[in-house]
Amino acid sequence: MLDRTRGTDTPKRARGDFGGASPGLFTAVLHRWPTLLALVVVAATFGDGLPPLEPLAWLLAIMPVCYLAFGFARGEFTGRGVLAVQVAGVAGFGAVALAVLLSDGTAARYVLAAGWLGHAVWDFAHHRSGKVVPRGWSEWCCVVDLLGAVALVVLAL
Repeated sequence: MLDRTRGTDTPKRARGDFGGASPGLFTAVLHRWPTLLALVVVAATFGDGLPPLEPLAWLLAIMPVCYLAFGFARGEFTGRGVLAVQVAGVAGFGAVALAVLLSDGTAARYVLAAGWLGHAVWDFAHHRSGKVVPRGWSEWCCVVDLLGAVALVVLAL
């Protein structure tokens, strides 16, 4: 069926227009597959309680290094200061992870939750800019970090 109302001969399905009906949950999920995958990861990680904090702290330190690798592979560090911001992220998140590893108890959980929440903001900024890492990666990581931070706080109560 052709869309003559817009003066084009583009088939409605090619534009994703399904005659005014919403595309449905299935299409929405397919479009947001990084979010769906993130929900699965968070459920598997926190579904049976709080995992040990050490691996979660190491993840907080390692993920910004992955951003550096992506940035170099994608040739994203040509702009002024872009590499410096990424290196600062590695240092900052590494410092938070180190603080968690040197702490114990409830304080360590809250520091780690704050670090993961900060990384969710970091991911969101990367997703909005579309630079350094693929958008699917930043979307996935943002959801994991945000929900992981919430789980760390809720499970610490």
